[in-house]
Amino acid sequence: MTGTAGLAADLVGVTVFAASGASAGVAKRLDIFGVVFVGVVAALGGGIARDLLIGAVPPYAFTHWPYIAAAVLASLLLFWLHPQFDRLRRTVLVLDAAGLGLFTATGTLRARDAALPVVGACIIGMITAIGGGLGRDLLTGEIPIVLRREIYAVASLVGAALVLGLVAAGANRTLAVAVTAVAVFTVRMIALVRHWSAPTARPVAPGAGISVRAPGAGLTASDLPTGWPEPATEPWRPLWRSRLADGPPGDGHRDAAPAPGAPPSGPAPSSPARDDPGGLPEEPAAAG
Repeated sequence: MTGTAGLAADLVGVTVFAASGASAGVAKRLDIFGVVFVGVVAALGGGIARDLLIGAVPPYAFTHWPYIAAAVLASLLLFWLHPQFDRLRRTVLVLDAAGLGLFTATGTLRARDAALPVVGACIIGMITAIGGGLGRDLLTGEIPIVLRREIYAVASLVGAALVLGLVAAGANRTLAVAVTAVAVFTVRMIALVRHWSAPTARPVAPGAGISVRAPGAGLTASDLPTGWPEPATEPWRPLWRSRLADGPPGDGHRDAAPAPGAPPSGPAPSSPARDDPGGLPEEPAAAG
């Protein structure tokens, strides 16, 4: 996709992804530089990765100033106007879905124009769409959306196949981009509302390997690697609490209370040497 229509679609995608990155930065209470930096990474990260993969160096965003200018301007506007967005997380998700659709379509067509096969162009289109959001989430300390259960990368792959199919069927490229962007955005939003998710691995059933125990339930021999000694039946206690309960260190066991009338336990007190006939005589004290 080239010409004014391609530039306009790219700039719209840059703007919405920059706004999503800036919203995430504001939610994390970053300063103005941090908000703009996260916005620029979210807006241009996927396109830069695309250009490096198809051999278009230096990346297109570095040689055409409107891309960086649009990302910086959108980030600054959202930094100053963020009080108008009462729910920033919802704003981030909506803007991210819009950018996902636009960048999927434009990135796929640009990869196809670079003579990549259909499968390769679809993968490059997906990387273009998810690269900026991946950088945004990593910079703000979030688990990337693409690694969660939500339908995200799958929607991008479907959109990449859709835009190539529309172009192959003879549709106008601008119309194909618009239809694909709307389709990906719709699928992504429906997945969020209806909680669609990709399959995940089933958790291990209790008794079939590692089991989850309630706090304070103690450990059993099955919870330890092979060859470890079996733990005590009493739940483990902190060291300082054990020492307070057990008294001064001795043989490692708590002394039982003596029975009434029983002699005190422990070693008998030593007798002076003069009470022991077999003992050595006391030495006289040294004078002075």
